[in-house]
Amino acid sequence: MTALTAAAIAVVAFFAYQASAADDRPSAAASEEPSASASEGDSDGAGGGGGGGEGAEEPTDPALPEESGTGRRVVYALAQQRVWLVDAAADGSGEEVTSTFEVFPSSVGPEPGEYAITSRTAQGTGSDGVPMEHAVIFHADAEGIVFGFSAATDGSVPNPESELRTGAIRQSRGDGDTMWEFAEEGTAVVVVA
Repeated sequence: MTALTAAAIAVVAFFAYQASAADDRPSAAASEEPSASASEGDSDGAGGGGGGGEGAEEPTDPALPEESGTGRRVVYALAQQRVWLVDAAADGSGEEVTSTFEVFPSSVGPEPGEYAITSRTAQGTGSDGVPMEHAVIFHADAEGIVFGFSAATDGSVPNPESELRTGAIRQSRGDGDTMWEFAEEGTAVVVVA
């Protein structure tokens, strides 16, 4: 009886060894990977590859700053380096942001406050010497620094560390087109910190 038990154990051990060494069977590490990935995806909300994870979501634009005026206006947030174009809602229920985008300020920024578009220039040369288009000017300070939004025709952006004191606020050419269409003379510009 002992010989039969020993033989049975030897046969079982042999088959167990063969099964563990088989090439067509995934390793223990490989079989654990999917469950580890699934649990990681569940914990942070990100799925793998392309099905609705964080990488697949559209980024959300920052909200319009509070206390940024009322009515049809351009809102410029100095710290966020961003502009919002605000108009009456199409359904008449109040107001809505029609567009928002990043801007690139020069070395001098305007003081927070309420201004209005005073002039527009389709093409020209900015105070920094760069050819630009679609300039909408809203303020000139006591030192004669002119503040306005424009797009450099070569796509360049100002250096905020420059010693040249200018008030150019640059935007992409596409955003410059949007601003040009929106900001007519007299349009309010609200600058917030």
